[in-house]
Amino acid sequence: MTKKNRRIRKDPHPLLTLFIDYASVIIGSTIVAISFNVFLLPNEVASGGVSGISTILKGLFEWKPAFVQWAFNIPLFAAGLILLGRNFGIKTAVGTVFLPLVVFLTESWEPWTQDPLLGALFGGIMVGLGLGIVFRGKASTGGTDLAAQIITKYTGWTLGTSVAMIDGFIVLAAALVFDIEKGLYALIGLYVTTKTIDLVQVGFGQSKLVYIITTKQMEIRDAIYEEVDRGVTELTATGGYSGTEKPLLMVVIPQTEFTRLKQLVKFIDPSAFVIVSDASEVLGEGFKRP
Repeated sequence: MTKKNRRIRKDPHPLLTLFIDYASVIIGSTIVAISFNVFLLPNEVASGGVSGISTILKGLFEWKPAFVQWAFNIPLFAAGLILLGRNFGIKTAVGTVFLPLVVFLTESWEPWTQDPLLGALFGGIMVGLGLGIVFRGKASTGGTDLAAQIITKYTGWTLGTSVAMIDGFIVLAAALVFDIEKGLYALIGLYVTTKTIDLVQVGFGQSKLVYIITTKQMEIRDAIYEEVDRGVTELTATGGYSGTEKPLLMVVIPQTEFTRLKQLVKFIDPSAFVIVSDASEVLGEGFKRP
């Protein structure tokens, strides 16, 4: 396709999409800020991020976390504006200002638990949920999660991996400032946060990617169409030892329907060679849409 004939797909509802993005930033930032004040800060769980830095500095100098977060977010926001573009920067500006604001407004809230383990677990879940929502809005709350967005853009790593790499250094500093036990709690919170971010990013439902090598491809293909009501892609595989071509069927199926598919294949061709792997996110007809 030439450049002249190439069509650029436009969002049919740009204002609605923009509203959803900004709503995601506000809702996600609120969740992160509240979880910081009710779970992480009172239990001295510095599980990474600028919030973790503010927890450490509060322990050392009694500095207000909201002001520390604003102070650190300014240069990081400038970097994001330069490297990630104006649209990203505008939405991130909302998160950069709004999250510390909610931290400031809710700083008098009573802790929801005084148990550091519960604080790390539930704080990690809520922070991961909030950041995942913000990331789905194609923005950031500023701080080290903005740095993680930059790393992800230029390396292809998952957001969870990028956050873990940066925040690991902050957790180490927390262990030195407080104690080893608090550092271990922070690691728990960090792990839960990264897993929750990835879960929010790829969705809660997983599908199975199934490859079937069989001599009865027609029967199995028809059975999948009729009994499971899923599409099948037919490929050709070449045996490494024999050098002969063999039919290969590929099907993506929701996890809840996998047992039915396995039973069908086993019934039709007990000698079929089946390979199964996880498909974290599937888009298209019959599944969910982007």
